[in-house]
Amino acid sequence: MFNRIDHVGIAVEDIESALPLYRDAFGMDVAHREIVSEQGVEAVLLDVGENHVELLAPLGPDTPVGRFLAKKGPGLHHVAYQVSDIDTALQALKDAGLELIDEQPRVGIRDSRVAFLHPKGTGSVLTEIVEPAVAH
Repeated sequence: MFNRIDHVGIAVEDIESALPLYRDAFGMDVAHREIVSEQGVEAVLLDVGENHVELLAPLGPDTPVGRFLAKKGPGLHHVAYQVSDIDTALQALKDAGLELIDEQPRVGIRDSRVAFLHPKGTGSVLTEIVEPAVAH
């Protein structure tokens, strides 16, 4: 079902404060940066081979990442797997008995289609599935 790991999401208080570690010390190139209003974050994708680390800074305290930071502090937020057909993948995951946070895909970074699975059914790991936009 999953083609590869798409990215690992890291919750940070502030993108500019996090970039020196990931970009400068780790030598990761910034591939893309945008505000994803629907998810309430500023996101930066950094290249790691064909995959990415995604830094996520909340746009406010009442966003999912804002609440995550208030509860757990900065750190690993989620693991994202790439799929070629998110609608089929969501149905298969639902049929397998997994609890979906998103019954329907929503728009993610770079116009991808994304959906999240509840950590209760995924070993306490927030899991995202990603169908990249055709252009990416």
